[in-house]
Parts: sequence; C-alpha cells; structure tokens
Amino acid sequence: MSRVTKLLVANRGEIALRVMRACRELGIRCVAVYGEGEQQAPHVRYADEAWRIPSVAPLPYLDIEALLDVARRAGVDAVHPGYGFLAENPDFARACADSGLVFVGPPPGAIALMGDKVAARRVAAEAGVPVVPGTSGPVTVEEARAFGDTHGYPIAIKAAAGGGGRGFRVAWGPDEVEAAWLGASGEAERYFGNPAVYTERYFERPRHIEIQVFADAHGAVVALGERDCSIQRRHQKLIEEAPSPALGQETRARMCAAATRLACQVGYVNAGTVEFLYQDGEFYFLEMNTRIQVEHPVTEEITGIDLVKEQILVALGRPLSFSEPVGFTGHAIECRINAEDPAHAFAPAPGTVAACRLPAGFGVRVDGAVEPGYEVLPQYDSLLAKLVVWGRDRDEALARLRRALADFSVEGLPTTLPFHARVVEHPTFIGGDYDTGFLTRHPEVLDGLEQRVGGSDSRSQDHHVGESYIVEVAGRRFDVRIYAPSSANPVPSRRARLPSTRPATLRSGSRDEVRSPIQGTVLRVAVEQGARVEAGALLCVIEAMKMENEITAPHGGMVRAVEIVPGQTVQPGALLVVIEPAGEAGSEAATGRGG
Repeated sequence: MSRVTKLLVANRGEIALRVMRACRELGIRCVAVYGEGEQQAPHVRYADEAWRIPSVAPLPYLDIEALLDVARRAGVDAVHPGYGFLAENPDFARACADSGLVFVGPPPGAIALMGDKVAARRVAAEAGVPVVPGTSGPVTVEEARAFGDTHGYPIAIKAAAGGGGRGFRVAWGPDEVEAAWLGASGEAERYFGNPAVYTERYFERPRHIEIQVFADAHGAVVALGERDCSIQRRHQKLIEEAPSPALGQETRARMCAAATRLACQVGYVNAGTVEFLYQDGEFYFLEMNTRIQVEHPVTEEITGIDLVKEQILVALGRPLSFSEPVGFTGHAIECRINAEDPAHAFAPAPGTVAACRLPAGFGVRVDGAVEPGYEVLPQYDSLLAKLVVWGRDRDEALARLRRALADFSVEGLPTTLPFHARVVEHPTFIGGDYDTGFLTRHPEVLDGLEQRVGGSDSRSQDHHVGESYIVEVAGRRFDVRIYAPSSANPVPSRRARLPSTRPATLRSGSRDEVRSPIQGTVLRVAVEQGARVEAGALLCVIEAMKMENEITAPHGGMVRAVEIVPGQTVQPGALLVVIEPAGEAGSEAATGRGG
C-alpha cells in the first residue's frame, strides 16, 4: 500500500480547492500550480506551497513536462488531476506512473479506452449496455450525411476523443451536415488534438442521466446512484440533482447494473461516471467520464461519502470504505454559478469580482473560489462556484435552493444567478418533467434578465457603475444603490437560439458595423470582403473562456469590410465586419457609390 505525504493538484479554481481540503483532512501536504495572472488566486494561497508552471503554452495546465518538472522539484508523491485539462489524458496518467508518482485516477488503459468514444460504444455493447444508434467509427462529411439519410434527422456529430459538450454539433437536415461536421471536427482538434468525429442518432427530448461508479484495486465495483443533468446550455450542464425525479426504482437499478458492468469490463479503478440518455422509458449509453465530475457534490450530499477523499485512499491501495447497497438520504440540487450573461446567450464575461455574498445555513454548501477581487480570466472556464443544497425531499430542497439563490450575490460581472433563480420557479422544473431541450422550449426563462452588475472594476459588456447609500426614513433603514450606465461598448441583444451570440450592431450612415460582444480569440472567419450574406449567416467564431461563440449577420447585405483574422484577440466592442444592408448595397451599386 502506497504512502503519500505530499500531493500536487494539477488544476486550478474550485476543484483545486476541493482536492486540497480533502488532503488537509488526510494529513497530506498539498502543492498548487499556477499560470500567468494567478499569483494571488485562492487555490494558490490555500496550498501549503505553490509553484509557477514553467511553460510558455497558452494553457500551461496542459503542459505535461512542465507539471512533472514541478512535481520533481516540489518532491511530491502523488498527483490529482481534478477535472478538465489533463484529467482524462492517458499520457499524463502514464507519465506520472513512469515518474514514480501515484496518479489519483483510473489506469491509463481505461482512460484511453473510454476516452475514444467510438471504442467506448463498442465496449459498452460488449458489456450488454444499450448504446445510441450510431456509426462504428469516424466519418467523413459524406458518410455523416449518408447516416442521416438512412436513419433520419436530426443527427449528432461528435468528437471521437472528446466529451463535456466539446466537439458536438447537431445537423437538423442534410443541408446542415457539412457545417456541423466542420464545427465539431475543428473544435475536437483544438480541445483534444484529434479531429475525428462520429455520428449518432440525436434524441430531441431526452433526460441526461449519469451514474456515479467507484471501484477499487481489490475487485469491488459499486454504483452510488444517479444524477439528473438535463438542464443545459450548449450541451453543457447548468443544474444537476440527485435522485432524478424521472426514474423509478426498477429503471434506476437497471442503469446502475449497466454502469457497473461497463466498469468491470474495462478493469476500472477509482471514481468514474457513466452517462446515459433516457427517453420513453429506455436508456442508452452516451459516454464514460474517467474522472471526478463537477457535479459530484450532489452524490456526496445524499450518500454522506466524501468522493474526493475516497479517490485518494483508493489510489493509495485502500479498499472502498463502503459497499452495496449504498443508502441514499434526501434530495440534493446543484447550480453552477458561471461568469456568463444569460440575457445574451450565455456570453462569457471575464472580469473582476467587485463584491460577493455567499449563502449559508443548514443544508447549504458552496464549493468555489469566488471572493472580492477574484479575476475571471478569459482563457479559462467560467465557473465561479457551485451552490449545492440538501433537503429531506425535493420540495424542501427546492425551497432551500430558492432561499440560497436569493442570499447569493456577485458584483462586478454578469453571472448565471438570475437564470437559476428563474429556473427554480418555473412550473416545468418544479414538476420535474424537464429534458435537455428545456431552454429551447422555454425561452421565456431568459427574458428580462438584464443584470446591473455593479462594481467599478467590471470589464463586462453589461457594465453599470453603482453607488451605495444607507437611508433612514422615519426610523426605518433602507439600502439604496444608484446605477448609471457607463459609456462602455453597446450591449448585444439576446439571440433565442443557442449557442450563437447575437452581436452588437452600430449603424453609421448606410453601413452596419458588427462589433464583438465579448473578449476572446477569433477562431474562424467565415466571410470575405465583397461576399453577400443572408440574415443569420455565420460571420466568425470567437472563443472565450473555453466556449465557442458564433457571431452572425444581423441582416442580409454585402460585406464591405472584414477587420479580423484567425488567431486575433478582440475586446468587447471591437469592429469585426461591416455589412451594408441589401437595399442600400443595391442603390449604391446603381449610382456607382460603392466603397
């Protein structure tokens, strides 16, 4: 059995703090790593020691050799990858083992096998787990279109080496296949270094249900129930709860049995999650995440098991501290509080937290790194905190969640807090009869969510400056805040269809200047000067905080100028494209006034 006295957390933000707290309880010293601009980050200050990652890469947390260099110099015994970055990279797990370090996660072979989504589908079928109808290998554009013509539309085009909603596009008809294939393949190449994509049937009203599994090196494999993750945007989760209000005991038992069969089939060890689509009483294997999940706290709340601490102990060779049947108590719900503007298609909102107030009280838990002065950097994920509540039943959990959301405030940048407050009051969510298309079918949830974010240090495009006063009237105290819009860049209008972001549009004479609603990096430019475009046509793709944002034409016309190139960094309000409206373009052409 291994012994560990010092552990390196190869991650940042909320999950780094979560792992470090588990280490403290186990008497293990923890080492933080950080990149440019993170010298005062919460996870850096909390650790026993912290080291800058010696890397010039844009995302230093992906530099395996640099992280191992820190591990050697810091004298650590083990590495915990958290989630994201290198957490599901078999090369990193193998490199840690080759360096004599305990990797807190599954064996490299299991990571590699389940990380290949096509191979994972094959293994799931061999284990008797139902799989979504799809192709048996990577496909070309023509093969994807042939699959759709044979099996019907819509179809999903997905990264073979991906997960977490990355490299995922939907084609609703044959004319959308090429764009969906290019989008999925390009994103897969950028995030996973592998452009291969495969195709499968796309369910229009599924629940996204996942089963938490845990296995040790002594042959024990246990399922710890399900989590319902169906409230999503851009195929990425926003709210999770356990147990699912959609499942009966018989279906739950079948899903847990299928998940454990799959884990046994691949020789799995440590924490993992088997994800399913559930529709019309049937479930289908989606993928297996070979790491701890963002939403693991809801399972912890209903089981009383510290999953991160269990990860470390299992990695050291200990047997599982629990066995089947695992008892479940009450109901838990998690809201991901992101630095995003839900009123504007969840546009990422990097900036600085000017002030915040965290909820507390019985049954309320906040996992996060948010604090006054916390800087949300554009190159990283937008997650600020996870608000988790527990109740003896779902009604009590919902009531507690409403109270906790009302007690939670963040100033200085837009967040998803008002969105969550709106969702938990919606009759469909209260009734538990929702699916992954909730936002598409209920766009009213996003109406009127303009936020006055306050704080003088916000870089959000929805920036307002607020001044606070305390006023007493006839002995009664009032808090008064006065807001005045700044002269910052114009606020973009919301586009109902996700994931695209409607750009800000400024009119100047007979021309329309399409400006960026966000700070980010231009990934793709889809138009050229002189081209004619229709309203809604793709102009460019801007990546911000690990999200791709499609900027579309506000109207039809002629492209008079393209002011950006791929790889360029743009700020909110930066000029992207100039489109002359169709009628005006025609009149100018007739009079020879073209520019």
